[in-house]
Amino acid sequence: MSPEERRQKIERYKDGYQVVANALVGMTDTELDVHPAPGKWSAREIVHHLADSEMTAAVRLRLLIAEDHPTIHGYDQDEYARKLYYDRPYEASLEAFQAARAVTAQLLDRMTDAEWLREGAHTESGRYSAERWLEIYAEHAHKHAEQISRARAAAPKHF
Repeated sequence: MSPEERRQKIERYKDGYQVVANALVGMTDTELDVHPAPGKWSAREIVHHLADSEMTAAVRLRLLIAEDHPTIHGYDQDEYARKLYYDRPYEASLEAFQAARAVTAQLLDRMTDAEWLREGAHTESGRYSAERWLEIYAEHAHKHAEQISRARAAAPKHF
């Protein structure tokens, strides 16, 4: 990945919280809890997932920077959704998502070329580098913001 591509992905990563927050503006409880299709998460569940995922991602990047060849553990996001009470109020999870992104963005802005080349092993996908981390998480929030918009559109309309 070139330095310019990296910079663009970092900016996209930084923009992720705002894109999600914008997608949530004005949503009612009904809209937050609509499942747009069987087996698809509601907007509320997506926010909780983003918080859990972002906190996990923050630790993963720190392991890649600070440890030699760390093991990056996978997790079952659907089990998290089932077991971590994703029906609860979402506001604290949205704040956790925002905070984890903000402090991680500070690291991204300071990483050296050598740190970008560091890698470990992911328990599910094998070789896992800091650049691979950025490729995944630069887009993660944006994809979920689109899902939030689809969930909102699927909500019953009351006139």
